[in-house]
Amino acid sequence: MSADTLIALALLVPALGAGLIALTGWNANVREGVTLVSAMSLFAVVLSLLCRVLDGQMPATGGFEVVQGLTLAFAVEPLGMLFACIASGLWIVNSVYSIGYMRGNKEPRQTPFYVCFAIAIASTIGIAFAANLFTLFLFYEILTLSTYPLVTHKADDDAKAGGRVYLLILLGTSMVLLLPAIIATAVIAGTLDFTFGGILAGKTSDTVIAILLAMYVFGIGKAALMPLHWWLPAAMVAPTPVSALLHAVAVVKAGVFTVLKVIVYIFGVEALSNAGNATWLVWVAGFTVIVASLVALRQDNLKRRLAYSTVSQLSYVILAAAILTPISIVGAAMHIAAHAVSKITLFFAAGSIYTAAHLTEISQLNGIGRRMPWTMVAFAIGALSMIGVPPTAGFLGKWFMLTGAMDTGQWLPIVVIIASTLLNAGYFLPIVVQAFFKAPGKDVQEHAKGEAPFPIVLALTATAIGTIGLFLYPAIPMALSKMLAGI
Repeated sequence: MSADTLIALALLVPALGAGLIALTGWNANVREGVTLVSAMSLFAVVLSLLCRVLDGQMPATGGFEVVQGLTLAFAVEPLGMLFACIASGLWIVNSVYSIGYMRGNKEPRQTPFYVCFAIAIASTIGIAFAANLFTLFLFYEILTLSTYPLVTHKADDDAKAGGRVYLLILLGTSMVLLLPAIIATAVIAGTLDFTFGGILAGKTSDTVIAILLAMYVFGIGKAALMPLHWWLPAAMVAPTPVSALLHAVAVVKAGVFTVLKVIVYIFGVEALSNAGNATWLVWVAGFTVIVASLVALRQDNLKRRLAYSTVSQLSYVILAAAILTPISIVGAAMHIAAHAVSKITLFFAAGSIYTAAHLTEISQLNGIGRRMPWTMVAFAIGALSMIGVPPTAGFLGKWFMLTGAMDTGQWLPIVVIIASTLLNAGYFLPIVVQAFFKAPGKDVQEHAKGEAPFPIVLALTATAIGTIGLFLYPAIPMALSKMLAGI
């Protein structure tokens, strides 16, 4: 099968799946069967492309000129391949989880939920395989609009308020900062194509480069750098499968993916390093990592603690990119993968607790590990990965980040990573301790009678195993990350 065909299928399978889901909404079993078949079909297509990329090929389409100078085109490079593998693989387990969650909680409007989810995955693949900034921006905005109905799924006042914050920040940052940065890039460089080594090097002054970098970093609101992170905690009003989509599968990953791709393919790592234009970004990312961790410590609501953890963990990727060494770029890419599989496990566990016991606050969870051992063991594995303890996936990214910082003598990233690791332990380990080593409290005794429905437990067990598996067998993401870094 040709590269053009495979790329087209990767985009069309989830889009066609959305249409079929809408048509089969009259029967829950058929609708969910279509969802699972669509997810598995997309993953098979992505794996076919992965084999070609690992063989050294860079599949691409010819492109379609929308207007003069703006081409809709797709190309599969290592970072996009890694992102597509994450999104397509986790769509399968998230779909299994969603079946148990949506049915177990008798959620309304389940057909629109699955439709919007499939559209969000299609737009994520569009972002991953975008050959230029125009194509990426188009699908970036589609992702925002397709996830808005998911954020507001409950349709109550809190959901509507959270949805307004979600749209305001994500659309506002992209229109006020990201779009002008893209236009300026086109004027200065004469192209918007992603090119290894960058397209802006030597084209303008260091001052302009620094301004453009700031416009990109803060214009990509999905990366959730402070102070533009508020949309993420606000979106926690959504059902847990949506939270998993936002934090692990698509939305925030699209943010840090785009920042990393812009640094590598628009500015160029070597060019930024030589000019010293990204020093400020180390401080901003480090500030976000630490402050978000401190805020997480104060949250009693489990999903809000996980949300602020995500804000912190995302900035690890930005911090690693800002170190501007090949090995730190490897760390940034590896952490995207590690965070995806680990954080989805944590959100799956939070949703499992809610479904089985309708408990949402950490203070209510004393002894819950005795009633829900599968859920809380999976949570413990995800938590250890977020802390960065081997043999979990989170260790790998932090190791390469620290190596890159030490190689260049940058003390700030080292201090930030060590301090934040201690803070991560401070807000994750007490949950695990109280779940397993404290006697069941009143809330657990009254409400926690056993595990959540089987599809939920199956999904969170799979991602917990994947969190360890990624540490033990990192060859494929490592190969893609090294190709991205040019080593």
